[in-house]
Amino acid sequence: MANMNPKKVSMPEQDPTLRSQNFEEVSLGYTLNLAQEEALRCLQCKHKPCVAGCPVNVPIPEFIQKLAEGDIKEAYRIITNENTLPAICGRVCPQENQCEKLCVRAKKGESVGIGRLERFVADYIMEGSTDEVHDIPKNGIKVAVVGGGPAGLTCAGDLAKLGYEVTIFEALHALGGVLMYGIPEFRLPKLLVQKEIQNIINLGVRIEKNVIVGRSITIDELFQEGFKAVFIGSGAGLPTFMNIPGENLNGVYSANEFLTRSNLMKAYDFPNNPTPVKIGKKVAVVGGGNVAMDAARTARRLGAEEVYIVYRRGESELPARLEEVHHAKEEEIIFKLLSNPTKILGEEGWVVGMECIEMELGEPDASGRRRPVEKQDSAFTLDVNTVIIAIGQSPNPLICQTTAGLDTHKWGGIVVEEETMKTSKENVYAGGDVVTSAATVILAMGSGKKAAKAIHQKLTSA
Repeated sequence: MANMNPKKVSMPEQDPTLRSQNFEEVSLGYTLNLAQEEALRCLQCKHKPCVAGCPVNVPIPEFIQKLAEGDIKEAYRIITNENTLPAICGRVCPQENQCEKLCVRAKKGESVGIGRLERFVADYIMEGSTDEVHDIPKNGIKVAVVGGGPAGLTCAGDLAKLGYEVTIFEALHALGGVLMYGIPEFRLPKLLVQKEIQNIINLGVRIEKNVIVGRSITIDELFQEGFKAVFIGSGAGLPTFMNIPGENLNGVYSANEFLTRSNLMKAYDFPNNPTPVKIGKKVAVVGGGNVAMDAARTARRLGAEEVYIVYRRGESELPARLEEVHHAKEEEIIFKLLSNPTKILGEEGWVVGMECIEMELGEPDASGRRRPVEKQDSAFTLDVNTVIIAIGQSPNPLICQTTAGLDTHKWGGIVVEEETMKTSKENVYAGGDVVTSAATVILAMGSGKKAAKAIHQKLTSA
């Protein structure tokens, strides 16, 4: 019998006063009983509007029905036919703007908790599983994947299932991209990420770490080594700064560096791990997206007593997920909205404050959001000794600079055909943040799936 409660089954969470002092996961996940109770809220619509909102086309009603029936193994099989990283997606996908946004239940209440259910199914199966190595016959065709983030992992996994000899070339010492260096442990446990990545490696994917394509080897040299196609999923790791006075002071970080040091280099485990991040007692994070929320909440856990989010628009314009804003507020992050930095102040080379000016919203800009404009005579100073800039990232230009015939946008992203992810260079495809600039994990995965399908069609029709 359907559960007609208009609200989702609540997700157990750590108490805010406790979790702001540790890096353990905030959301604790459903029990089996809670998951089945939530699964019974699904109306099993024949037209399945939720599926249209999923970038990787997971058969959502089908897996939820199997969960409701207690067949968790079959629910997992249904999900992983389309999504190779379900435990990750269940935690970090913006479901409220995708599958859940189109859920019929959302018309008269809250949508079905699709992301929570996907997470439960993946966690339930992974908790009791062992590594399974697949004996997939190889077709002898080599494909190179540049970057081991969500786009690259998805493309590699889909091609490996089809028998291709896939090699991932990763610049860092660990696979995962933003999953490992960008998203904090308290939102996405790294052991879980490594386990889902291992599931893809077990399909027969080869890994070459510490290889910077464009420096260690070029795209053209990959073709000379016998690869028949190349997928570029190198992400957007080049931080954007505001170009205001004081950004070169000690105590100023890009969010990319700050989160990489904390996550991939395990600064949160100092002094057991010798890669600390120097954090002052008062921290300002500039920006309003998910990365800004991650940086602010990480700074709080690393010992900051006051953490500010400084954002030039209002709360309704914050690009971060509502859940992340809610959690940040619970953890006593201070929101200085309609404010914009103009100068970072220093003494003896270190940050001692940040000058800001109040803003007000004017006419809409090209993005459709109201443009922030400065208010006259509204300058103020924030007493901070650490500043983290989280206003965006762009692709590293190295690959494009060393690859002839690869068209790019003015902002540095690679130009592709939307349906196939094909670039202007023969047999070279691209996807993820290197195409879209910083976006979501699931959109990157969707582009990897498109590219894998297009590569297969091209190489088998040749």
